Amino acid sequence: MVDPESAILEARMLRQGLTLPIKNGGPSRPRDIVHRLCAVQAQDYLGSLWAIGLRGGDACTRADVELAIAERQIVRTWPMRGTLHFVVAEDARWMLELLAPRAIERAAGRHRQLGLDAETIDRAGALFASALQSGGRRTRPELMRLLEETGIQTEGQRGYHLLWIHAQRGLICLGPMSGKQQTFVLLDDWVPAVPPIPREEALARIARRYVVGHGPATAEDLARWTGLTLSDARFGLTQALHALDRAEINGVEYWTAPDLPCGTLPGPVLHLLPAFDEYVIGYVDRRLILGEHFDEYRASVSRNGMLAPTLVADGRVVGTWKRATSRHAVGVAITAFEPLTARRAALGDAAARYGRFLGVDAELIL
Repeated sequence: MVDPESAILEARMLRQGLTLPIKNGGPSRPRDIVHRLCAVQAQDYLGSLWAIGLRGGDACTRADVELAIAERQIVRTWPMRGTLHFVVAEDARWMLELLAPRAIERAAGRHRQLGLDAETIDRAGALFASALQSGGRRTRPELMRLLEETGIQTEGQRGYHLLWIHAQRGLICLGPMSGKQQTFVLLDDWVPAVPPIPREEALARIARRYVVGHGPATAEDLARWTGLTLSDARFGLTQALHALDRAEINGVEYWTAPDLPCGTLPGPVLHLLPAFDEYVIGYVDRRLILGEHFDEYRASVSRNGMLAPTLVADGRVVGTWKRATSRHAVGVAITAFEPLTARRAALGDAAARYGRFLGVDAELIL
């Protein structure tokens, strides 16, 4: 008999495409994967590409994910919590309209500290709009130089926050990479126009989409993930009740979606998850997946909040890993929280899968 906690993790892994590739009637596509998850946290660019790719099976490579970006199927912007995420193009606007106002409000104190008054912010927006008109693309250094040349100082995170504010306002978003530099584009040029939707409908939509891609989950999980108030999260879940189920597990109310993906689970499941993967950071309480390794995992978090990529076996974190890439190979160095001798073959398979995603050979380093 499966214990309740293991059942929750098993369902989450299915929902997130970690035990069955996410498909939509054919080969796994990055767009389908991002749509299922609703959003994929993406401040670590290469890690976020892998977060998408590992959910697509062997058919999904880095080139496939970057093609989806270039073709404007998925978009990288700041739709929730003021943090970079990938979303499908048609979701970008309504998510920003629903979630960005609270993020901007919460950042107001920081903007005052940086001396970013309304006039400066509006001037920067006008410069961005002019520089990026007619499908233009500019890298971040190019936009920073533009601001400096017109008398707007960018030091001390001022430049970053000006980009952030205008992405939150729906003026700009991130486009494809140019070499190793991210580019910015006008949102109006990059994603389709869609009619605005009422706030109540948007709350129900994001509640349903989150649970479909992350459930079983709690109202507190939804509030934390979106940056909504707990009241709004509960309202959205209640509005989406016709499409969701509720269940009490160990005294906690979880929300689930009834159409759980079907399939036979393989044997022991082991994954090299990137830093900030949705399976780890998509929930308030991480003790469920960290278990006895909570302290070891916490020690891997740097002072600036950066998380290490995690090694997950049968739904629970059992270590961390680092990548060391070169032109023709990638090294996967494992830091184990427990003995992994019996999982050596599975580790090799996971490293090889990562190498295939990148299009290079992989070396496992224990």
